[in-house]
Amino acid sequence: MSIATSRDVGAEHGAAAAGLAAEDYVTMKVAGQAFGIPVLLVRDVLGPQRITRVPLAPPEVAGSLNLRGRIVTAIDMRKRLGVPEEGFVSRAMAVVVEHEDEPFSLLVDEVGEVLSVPIAHREVVPATLSENWRSLAEGVYRLDDRLLVVLNIASVLSPVRANA
Repeated sequence: MSIATSRDVGAEHGAAAAGLAAEDYVTMKVAGQAFGIPVLLVRDVLGPQRITRVPLAPPEVAGSLNLRGRIVTAIDMRKRLGVPEEGFVSRAMAVVVEHEDEPFSLLVDEVGEVLSVPIAHREVVPATLSENWRSLAEGVYRLDDRLLVVLNIASVLSPVRANA
């Protein structure tokens, strides 16, 4: 699976053209909302995978999967974000991240592009986001057609790591 790279995200986000320091994010959607993870944290993007349920796991743990001989904990991002499970595609995409030398797979509705945005355009997390989402976000970017919420991977994985 390849990820399309987009450097043209509107005039106000042309970081390279303006000579601004930029950060690259792998974008994804969960329940229609756009999220981003720093591209350097992403190890792989996978299509639908066979997931084995794990008994007594926290609710957001969908199970585990085998990725080239490594056991990877799969996190259901709809449950982690507290959004309804209706509409969750049975063929969810998986974004594999590594945290503290352990791989995790974030199950999302769809994976988008790699987006380069100027660091200077990052805004604080709005108070209007739910408390749960604010606790998982590092910041936001206002793009031409959407709000991109940047996820803090350590925060997203904290309940799972606490039970490890």
